[in-house]
Amino acid sequence: MRAPPLVSLSVKAGLVLFAVVAGALAIVYVAVVPQLENRLVDAKIDELEQAAPRVARPLHDLDGFSMQQMVRSQAESLGVRVVVLDRLTDDQLLNSVDSRDTPVGDLSTDPVALEAAGTRSLASGRSEHDGEQYAEAAAPAGERVVVLAAPLDDVLANVRLVRRSLLLAGAASLVISWVAGYFLALRFTRRIRRLEFAAERLAEGDFETPVVDGGRDEVGQLADAFDSMRARLAVLDRARREFIANASHELRTPLFSLGAFVELLDDEEMAPEVRKEFLVEMRDQIDRLARLATDLLDLSRLDAGQLEIEIGRFDLASSGRLVADEFRAVAEPTGHALLVEADAPVAALGDELRVQQIVRALVENAIRHTPAGTTVTIRVLRRGNGAVLEVRDDGPGIPSEDQKHLFQRFYRAVGGKASGSGLGLAIASELATRLEGSIELSSRPGTTVFTLNLPLAEPARTETDLVADVAR
Repeated sequence: MRAPPLVSLSVKAGLVLFAVVAGALAIVYVAVVPQLENRLVDAKIDELEQAAPRVARPLHDLDGFSMQQMVRSQAESLGVRVVVLDRLTDDQLLNSVDSRDTPVGDLSTDPVALEAAGTRSLASGRSEHDGEQYAEAAAPAGERVVVLAAPLDDVLANVRLVRRSLLLAGAASLVISWVAGYFLALRFTRRIRRLEFAAERLAEGDFETPVVDGGRDEVGQLADAFDSMRARLAVLDRARREFIANASHELRTPLFSLGAFVELLDDEEMAPEVRKEFLVEMRDQIDRLARLATDLLDLSRLDAGQLEIEIGRFDLASSGRLVADEFRAVAEPTGHALLVEADAPVAALGDELRVQQIVRALVENAIRHTPAGTTVTIRVLRRGNGAVLEVRDDGPGIPSEDQKHLFQRFYRAVGGKASGSGLGLAIASELATRLEGSIELSSRPGTTVFTLNLPLAEPARTETDLVADVAR
């Protein structure tokens, strides 16, 4: 079993979600807090800008005690500090009247006041005096400058409150996001880990334990795919074991028979006719071994894509007759009647030798798996745009539960005869597919038909056709 990774996927997912939320919070912080502070300060300055001309206008001609009373009255009504400065020059001011009994900071060098004095117009801005932040607006009043200053403590306190709340909420969101991401990813990693263990079981050859995942997402679909693969591997594994057992039996039986015959042939007193009978039987066993070896070789070539196919035009009816002639000697001892129905040539497109191999497999299957006395008919005809060869028998038929598996490799029907490797029909079906054809099965009690469908070859061009083409 592989060692777990140093950093698990759940931790990585938690960190990724943490980073995403942290980035989003940083963007919100940068976008909200400074803008909020600027807007609140600007709103305060706007209020002062609107009030400054109104305050400055009546102070234009006042002096002494009247000015002091007016300044304090305006300061109380507006809730701001009001300072009147005498303009000595455009860049030199002198504190004259202050609404505060104990003024904080000398505004004679205040940049907003100096701007108003220099431009002789309304000026505003943000300034700092003795460590305190102020919003200011200054308006000229004759040879004086009136400054309205409002402390920004409340505004900045609200901004700090928002900043602190945002930071606390952000910290809580980061913790929650990391925990949520960790446990959400942990849930998925556990499911993925189960799939990993299932893959290891499959690698170790355990195809019986199902792969189960209750999710309906991509991981659940992956688990379903794993389970489908497990089921297919289980079928292939069972087929492999059955094939090895069948192949071992098929090899062992003729080998043992050959060994026994060889020992018996050592007997010098054996009658000539018995010796001849033994030699015939030995030849049959050798043929049986050769067929098995040929089937295995063809199967391996099909899997490797190395089976040579030569497509050409040939007469399907002639191929059917040739195979029938080959099997007459096999059919007669078992009482099988072998008939051919091919009234006219049928030009097909394919590899003639491979087609004959397919027909041999179909005819051999019909003879081997039907009772003695059964009639096997090879029928060749044209059907639509295809060339068709049917192998029909009047045997008991093939059970429906076996029909869908009959062309699978290594498959042998339950209760069927022990002869054969279970490869003939599988090879025939794959060969038909390589020839751009197909094999179909129709079976019921009393009639079983294997139908080989092949492309129909175009009619051969005659000399008359060639002359007509030249004339055109």
